[in-house]
Amino acid sequence: MENFLRTIGEKAVSLAGKQGVQAEAFLLHDRELSIEVVNHQVETLKEAEEMGLGLRVINNGRLGFAYTSDLSTIAVKQAVADAVSISKYTAADKHNTLPPAESYYPDLEIYDNRISRISIEDKMEMACQVEEAAKAVDKRITIIERAGYEENEYSSLIINSNGLYAYSKGNFSGIYILLVAEDEQDAQSGFSVMLKKRINELKPGSVGEEGAKKAIRSLNARTIKSERLPCIMEPYVAVGFMGMMAQMINAEAVQKGKSLLADKKGQKVAAEVFTLIDDGTYKDGIGSFPYDGEGVAARRNLVIENGFLQDFIYDTYTANKAGVQSTGNGQRGSFRGLPSVGTTNFIIQPGSESPAKLISELNKGFYITGVMGMHTANPISGDFSVGASGMMIENGKLSYPVRGVTIAGNMLDFLKDIDTMGNDLRFFGTRAAPTIRLKSLSISGE
Repeated sequence: MENFLRTIGEKAVSLAGKQGVQAEAFLLHDRELSIEVVNHQVETLKEAEEMGLGLRVINNGRLGFAYTSDLSTIAVKQAVADAVSISKYTAADKHNTLPPAESYYPDLEIYDNRISRISIEDKMEMACQVEEAAKAVDKRITIIERAGYEENEYSSLIINSNGLYAYSKGNFSGIYILLVAEDEQDAQSGFSVMLKKRINELKPGSVGEEGAKKAIRSLNARTIKSERLPCIMEPYVAVGFMGMMAQMINAEAVQKGKSLLADKKGQKVAAEVFTLIDDGTYKDGIGSFPYDGEGVAARRNLVIENGFLQDFIYDTYTANKAGVQSTGNGQRGSFRGLPSVGTTNFIIQPGSESPAKLISELNKGFYITGVMGMHTANPISGDFSVGASGMMIENGKLSYPVRGVTIAGNMLDFLKDIDTMGNDLRFFGTRAAPTIRLKSLSISGE
């Protein structure tokens, strides 16, 4: 695969060079497998594969871009001609440059040969095991909406006019379930998902059991009166808030004045127990890869350390604009688009206390298991007001389920009010967080 992609990439860059422009060829080969089962029968089996070229050219500061999924010589020549033609009509910007060649890329274990060796039948059985485990938890699990297995394998190659050359491949696999529990007049949904770089680390029994327990614990929930209470957030809920944090430390948003952290570098923006990193080299991280979407070497970036904002994350363009080096955060999800600033493995560092201990230390509080409407939160002002569900904490123990309430606040206050971090770091995709306890949060109920 590497030789095939390299031949095309070198051809594209060479053709562009003959027209007097700098060029970058980004080639991607991607394969996905998805299996869904219902009642031990395969409902869906889908395998998809695609390959393509994204060509970026810099013509005296003017940017041009074209892509093609046809990698024939004629199509590659046309893509080069299109990118060069487009560059003649875009505005010149001195910050439009291609990264220099790298002397070193980290050696990461990101490809598991066993994923392709295991038969589709065995992968189907894994999905069925998730379903069976969920049903075995409680007779109130009445509907399995989806239980499944998925995998993704990808190879990327980047070549540019500055002598940069990067090639690597990676893969991962996962299992999941979405179900419903019913009790008398109430019905509640539950879910669980697990993604791993190594297929032998997937645990169908654990995923099925967790999904079922999430649904069961939510049955017959009630609302509560409005008040300020200490709150504990499950890792999944904390990860939901990380989407907002990712926008706040994105250099593009900062430079456009669309982040409330824009002028706070070096200042205390969170509690002392809070440390946030972005690490493209994290062991076993789904977002780990030797380089970013521009060929810049992956690295570990310390964003917030012990509450103090250390740095933002940059791609080549925003780094040029700020007069700094790229942090290896030029991300691209496809050959069809240009790179832009994005996170890799985005991680809130865990603490040392167990979630049970965090709960046991509260006489009264709210244990948040789900939020709805995080997309409505404002990353510029930091304000949020979202629906929430969870469990009441009474005398150091979880008591009854709660739903139909709203939690509201501001992200800076939220970060500064963090009291303790749990020791249960958990990944959901490329973002990870532990259980988090807040001193107080405004809850609107009855």
